[in-house]
Amino acid sequence: MTSSDPVARAIGLEGYATKTTGIGGVLKARVSDFRVDEISTSISFDSRGRFTVARITLTNWETNKFCNNLAKRLGISRNRIFFAGTKDKRAVTQQIFIIDATQHKVAQIDMPDVEIEILGRTHQKIGFGNHRGNRFTIVVRGCCHPDGTPMTEDEALAEAELIKNELRQNLGEGIFPNWIGPQRFGSGRPVTAEVGKHVLAGNFQQAVLTYLSMEGFDENPEVAGFRKHVRDNGVTAEGLELAPKWLGFESRMIEHLLNNQDDYLGAFKKLPNNLQLMTIHAAQSIIFNQSLNRRISSGLPISTPIEGDLVGRIDEKGQLNVNSCVTVDSRTLPRITRNCQLGRLVTTGPLPGSEIYVAGGKSREIELSAISESGLAEIDWNIEQIPRLSSKGTRRALVSNFNDLYIDSVPIAIPESLGERWNSGPSDNSRWHPEGACIRFRFSLSSGSYATTLLREFMQCPLNQL
Repeated sequence: MTSSDPVARAIGLEGYATKTTGIGGVLKARVSDFRVDEISTSISFDSRGRFTVARITLTNWETNKFCNNLAKRLGISRNRIFFAGTKDKRAVTQQIFIIDATQHKVAQIDMPDVEIEILGRTHQKIGFGNHRGNRFTIVVRGCCHPDGTPMTEDEALAEAELIKNELRQNLGEGIFPNWIGPQRFGSGRPVTAEVGKHVLAGNFQQAVLTYLSMEGFDENPEVAGFRKHVRDNGVTAEGLELAPKWLGFESRMIEHLLNNQDDYLGAFKKLPNNLQLMTIHAAQSIIFNQSLNRRISSGLPISTPIEGDLVGRIDEKGQLNVNSCVTVDSRTLPRITRNCQLGRLVTTGPLPGSEIYVAGGKSREIELSAISESGLAEIDWNIEQIPRLSSKGTRRALVSNFNDLYIDSVPIAIPESLGERWNSGPSDNSRWHPEGACIRFRFSLSSGSYATTLLREFMQCPLNQL
């Protein structure tokens, strides 16, 4: 089954692993409906350590914007704050931060909807992926049938159980397609990969203008007006005045260009380092999603290998050891298939780069066609102007595991406790109903997997409802 969702098409996130109809519904109707608790790796504490270790709980904060505000209040560079992964904004999130500041200064920080617990000091930094995974508690509200009529609790729970069973039959126990979720691309405005393509081509002017002006789907009128002004007039002082205050990155870019004419490279660097890198990752990620979609739609298995596949070992944290990847041939296929079924090995797809290696056989044809369609077949993935963004490429597991999945129902909430999107009601292309059942999912995922893409398999709705 595929989707007609334009955002899904733009980021290659189409197709499902089951032939079911889903429960519909909408996520994040209120902030507390989406709870993420990071499962951190061990940290070596040292009372003489340079860095402060803090467990921070954020309510309705985008991770990068929180770090910018924290850095400003501490009087330090944004690059002196370290964390293992960005989390959803409209959520309650708890994770470890390593901060290059004294415990006393960090403990004095008082910000709305921020709880800071000082854990100690360390000499150890952390970076992207330096955590074992995340625990999620997520409520899907307004479940409905494909025809738009509301689902009862019993109907929604029965459909969710059917999907869980079909995932088990089609892929194996606790396995789902390892899609790269819409957060990587910019939910509602899949701009990140488009910017990355321009960066890879060395065209920083187009990268910056795309970031500033690319039109989103159903954007706030104030934001849409700002972006249209940039499309029509380029970078102007009037455009800076039009930029809503919450578009901090855009404002910094425009301010830089007004003071440094035509320095588009400098303007791009106004993005945080991790967001700069994410533009490259997003360009790679579309290719991965398209490869995965083509494999599913062609009827090829994704949790067990075929000849020519590149298959890698899974480590104790549930992560793919890319250096262990080997090519499957007719002689090794039975043994590798068995090890994939046991969870020791996993099939992989491409995140291309300068040293890209693609699979063989039918998988090779799928992967090369996805790279070609992206327009990046001739790119060498080396970025001379910002070498740290250059990528050698890697592989990503085609499937991932979910653990400790519990599904139950919660009461329908009163409208006054819910957000603007809920209270404005479903649109013509939505799939949710205010009288539909509310279903709660609790589960754990390893680092690098997306809760929204697991729930997408159950909801089968437009991405703007995730």
